[in-house]
Amino acid sequence: MMVKMAMTTVMAGGIMMMGQSAMAAPAQPQVHVDSATKDMPGRVASKVLAVKADKTEVGLISNVVYEQVPSRGYANVPRQMDILQPKTKEKKPAILFVTGGGFINANKDNGIQLRMHLTENGYVVGSINYRVAPTAKFPEPLEDVKAAIRYLKANADRLGIDPALVGIVGGSAGGYLTAMAGTTSGTTTFDKGENLQVTSDVKAAVDLYGLSNLTQVGADFSEEVQAKHRSAGATEALWVNGSPVFGGRDGGILADKQAAEAANPIHYISKTSAPMLLMHGTADTVVSPSQTDLLYQALQKGGIPSERYLVTGATHGGKYWVQEPVLKIITDFFDQYLKKMIIVKGNAFGIRSCGKF
Repeated sequence: MMVKMAMTTVMAGGIMMMGQSAMAAPAQPQVHVDSATKDMPGRVASKVLAVKADKTEVGLISNVVYEQVPSRGYANVPRQMDILQPKTKEKKPAILFVTGGGFINANKDNGIQLRMHLTENGYVVGSINYRVAPTAKFPEPLEDVKAAIRYLKANADRLGIDPALVGIVGGSAGGYLTAMAGTTSGTTTFDKGENLQVTSDVKAAVDLYGLSNLTQVGADFSEEVQAKHRSAGATEALWVNGSPVFGGRDGGILADKQAAEAANPIHYISKTSAPMLLMHGTADTVVSPSQTDLLYQALQKGGIPSERYLVTGATHGGKYWVQEPVLKIITDFFDQYLKKMIIVKGNAFGIRSCGKF
């Protein structure tokens, strides 16, 4: 019996066989362009534009409820996600975007240029709102982030996602939550709520100008600024302690050092922590650049694959973070861990397989 040689492409969500026996594509209906006007007296010719259709079309699903959680006496308050999808047939890796907002706001509309860039490069990208201070405190927002990761995995077939290939990215407070999700990957410490049949593990995390040690947020700034960060009104204090009005503890971030330590992503670094990219602007006057360096040094010491970039002149958010060199570094990092190329050789039929997973 004659065995046909074939090329097998293994993609994130399945196997496509290409060989001599492939079925021919159905014939496209013939179009007689402008047949109704071709003989019109005085007809003016149109310009013709030849376009190479190599850019992926993107779709949007808005306001998807990824969980319902209790909040201030209400038993089921919905948390929502917007999902950008490349309109391709194969299953794709997914990335969760976590917005910043100073621990007191979480607008899922943010980060649209980064999210679109990632989607156009082959990722399904979700963006969420989550619980914030002062009506919520740590770890409730982290529980929301992990619930969103689990939602993407639990609904992978419907959303065109490979559930084994999920990453996370965020900026500022979202960068902090990204770091928390990355360092606690491989654990179930903060998994609570829905879709617990799947994990909240991530394969890669990108922390943009996020916080780590909440007792040192102003470390690179003047003593006056540092004193403000030690005050009871500092949002990192509300994040950890809650508001006394809503049953939390009064005082600054140092009022409960144990609670502050429990909210530090460095505390959770382990062998299962996800590879991490950290980036910070040298002109950031909101979150000390040393915040990402503290985490980076700890990741390096813990043997976790990690990289850190200082972006010259970049502030806390703003136009520097949507420039092509920055977007490329972020995308390349995710590609490294979510789109690795593999070569499989030597099966019984001499088939050579290649693909991304």
